[in-house]
Amino acid sequence: MSLLPALTGAFGDGSLSVAGERLTWDALAARANALGRAMQGLPAVAVEATPTMHTVVAVAAALAAGVPAVPIPPDAGPSERDHILRDSGAVLLPAPSADTSALPEPARDSTALIIYTSGTTGAPKGVVMPRSAIAAGLDGLADAWAWTGADTLVHGLPLFHVHGLVLGVLGPLRVGSGLVHTGRPTPEAYAAAKGSMYFGVPTVWSRVCSDPASAAALSGARLLVSGSAPLAVKVFETLQSLTGHLPVERYGMTETLITLSTRFDGERRPGWVGRPISGVSTRLIGDDGEVVEHDGVTVGELQVKGAAMFDGYLNRPDATSASFDGEWFRTGDAAVIDADGFHRIVGRLSMDIIKTGGFKVGAGEVEAALAEHPSVVEVAVVGLPDDDLGQRIVAYVVGERVDAAALIEHVASTLSVHKRPREVRVVDALPRNAMGKVQKNLLR
Repeated sequence: MSLLPALTGAFGDGSLSVAGERLTWDALAARANALGRAMQGLPAVAVEATPTMHTVVAVAAALAAGVPAVPIPPDAGPSERDHILRDSGAVLLPAPSADTSALPEPARDSTALIIYTSGTTGAPKGVVMPRSAIAAGLDGLADAWAWTGADTLVHGLPLFHVHGLVLGVLGPLRVGSGLVHTGRPTPEAYAAAKGSMYFGVPTVWSRVCSDPASAAALSGARLLVSGSAPLAVKVFETLQSLTGHLPVERYGMTETLITLSTRFDGERRPGWVGRPISGVSTRLIGDDGEVVEHDGVTVGELQVKGAAMFDGYLNRPDATSASFDGEWFRTGDAAVIDADGFHRIVGRLSMDIIKTGGFKVGAGEVEAALAEHPSVVEVAVVGLPDDDLGQRIVAYVVGERVDAAALIEHVASTLSVHKRPREVRVVDALPRNAMGKVQKNLLR
């Protein structure tokens, strides 16, 4: 089976729209084949991943040619851009040929994409993603979400990450659904698109909730999917109130694609990201190296294995080796799993597990408690060095008429006393990356 059967005529007629530009699947296939023929033999191609049809054509062309595509964030600085190009060996896009005939399907295990991580702990690493992993991940999500050719997916997410590019563009071309990429993920654009499925990061859904008229227009949809960062309980509940839909939450990484999700026909709990999709297995490992009990409380490192896995970090065998425990990928994320197999992500082990006064405290739990307070709009919690406690819990809060003492008392009365912030810092905004994730390293 082709990786993108919509471009081989498997689903008949169809089209997609990106930032107002529409192409039929046949027209996209013709442009991709012409450009792909000019790419053949290249080591990799760099794609300036703007939210445009140009990006979609370039990635589809690279996939048709069997040449790794390297998405470059449009806002990447000179040093980041130079590192990605030098490390990947990617060259700029050539001029297309005149031949639009179909190219032979590349090998199933060949590299499809090299996506660079955010580089929060050093220079970005190139994640080598094979075609087989993309196919397995998308098929697992199609099963979990009952995603078919009858759907129309709407989103406005960046096209240099897994969420926007793999799920949001390659997904429709694999299952045969329509796609409307809105260019920017504004509430008004989402409302006008009239889709059956919507993808968004928590920032997008928060803005949708702030526009009740646009939110109400999504009531005719089938699924609202949130990912890339935790969705606040307040936003989850407001979305349900305004749209009539409980949002689907899911979890994944660049290295693993999407591994966990609540299902179209299953339970959806605020703050929980469901069970493994088809073909994926998970486990929790404690500090002692032993498997952690699935009691919904005990925290361990989430480890993953399955068909939707990367082939390793480009030119980094040391980093690749260190990221695996046998066949299990070490996500670096702390999580709990309950007796029913539902997963909740606590945070990054390196950033979100705060060791204070002999206790381990999950930053996410404290953030959730603070977010319930009416004066809090946004919050991020980190552990800062403390001579007495080892680390002290510090909350960075965006809000109105914030009373630090009241917030500290609120947490102390909601959670265990030792989980209360020792300090509250009021800020105008939290630093976020393009996918809406808070960059806690900048707060530290």
